[in-house]
Amino acid sequence: MQRRRFLQTAFALLTAGGAAGVARASEPAADPGPAVVDLTGVGLPVIVDGRVRNYVFIALKLHLGPGQSPEAVRAKEPHLRDALVRAGHATPFVLKDDWTRLDEAALSASLIRSAARLIGPGAVTRVEIASQAARRRAGVRGA
Repeated sequence: MQRRRFLQTAFALLTAGGAAGVARASEPAADPGPAVVDLTGVGLPVIVDGRVRNYVFIALKLHLGPGQSPEAVRAKEPHLRDALVRAGHATPFVLKDDWTRLDEAALSASLIRSAARLIGPGAVTRVEIASQAARRRAGVRGA
């Protein structure tokens, strides 16, 4: 008798759990939001008067456009890093009064242009600078 009750209770719990799973499956999934790809450990020079005055190491978050896959952007990550370093040497992202930080607006605009050329238009919609760490922190303020 006890075994029969146990089996009936177990069957009732299994069917209730299955019905709850079906109910959950029919609910619309929550939108995870736009995809983000992290780009860490990029060192860019601070060049003033033709001389390298400092290096700033940055970590970036690339906010992807609609329909962009993070895997496709990660596959182009070395090309994005290369384009960023080349741009940082050609037209440094220097602030006039601070050699320990980079011009975030110029850096973001440059990387968005490079991403559009390398991956496709609208691939990266926004660049967020998560952190900046200068190699030298003392005595590097501009005159």
